[in-house]
Amino acid sequence: MSKYSKLSRAGRQSNVGKRMHSNSNGYWFVLPYALLFTVFILAPVIMAVILSFTNFNAIQFPRFVGFLNYINLITSDDTFMKFVLPNTVKYALIVGVGGYVLSFLLAWALANLPKGLRTVFALILYSPSMTTGVAMAVLWKIMFTGDQTGYINSWLMSIGAIDEPIIWLVNANYLLPIVIIIGLWSSMGVGFLSILAGLLNVDESLYEAAAIDGVKNRFQEMIYVTIPSMKPQMLFAAVMQIVGAFQNGTISTLLAGNPTPGYAAQLIVNHVEDYGFIRYEMGYAAAVSVVLLLIVQIFSKLSNRLFGERE
Repeated sequence: MSKYSKLSRAGRQSNVGKRMHSNSNGYWFVLPYALLFTVFILAPVIMAVILSFTNFNAIQFPRFVGFLNYINLITSDDTFMKFVLPNTVKYALIVGVGGYVLSFLLAWALANLPKGLRTVFALILYSPSMTTGVAMAVLWKIMFTGDQTGYINSWLMSIGAIDEPIIWLVNANYLLPIVIIIGLWSSMGVGFLSILAGLLNVDESLYEAAAIDGVKNRFQEMIYVTIPSMKPQMLFAAVMQIVGAFQNGTISTLLAGNPTPGYAAQLIVNHVEDYGFIRYEMGYAAAVSVVLLLIVQIFSKLSNRLFGERE
């Protein structure tokens, strides 16, 4: 082997060693996130799946029962099939899908405003998502108080729409619509901001090129230029909106308790809390939570197919 061949081989080995050292440094940077992800996300999911195959009352050691919890959920849990699942589907479609469309339309409207006005209105729309559950419950309970002192009852009686107060938070006909309204009110969160950021960063030259190619109005610009240019932000917002819609059971609990009157606003999350922390049937609650996880995963995959990047 010549002297030059030995030198080139030594140089390649040196470069490989540097890359391996660089990779090891990267692993150290990733380690904190990997630990947090494992402890707070991966481990709880694995434990929930394991417990879903057991009968566990939080005191005695779990007893393996196989798929019995899932069978009972589908065949014997009338509350879940008649109330919880339909309520969750309605809530997710209106607050999840409807809130997502509303987030895009509001962000698109704000993107056309001057910077100062845009900042003010974005803050106004985003602030409800930062409201704590207790503060939200206090605010909306005052609005929907079931006597003449409640703002909604007082206003409806003043215009002659009703003759006597409506007990909003007990009546099964009104409870779910109220929860949906509050859910929409507080749905302009991080996903809304990501859409707004995506709209503000679309390359203006694309609109000029689209106009040359025959795009004639703002709606066509939205379909052919805006949305394809911000698919990562659209995907992130869709996932956040879906997860938020399916996991948001705090509103109904704070307004009407758990379970809600007549199970009128009982969502899957409330069902998990009912069996897990009120009845202490942890195995069954884990099975319900696994079903919820699978539903969220299906909708997330659908969002990824709609807005994910394709080769």
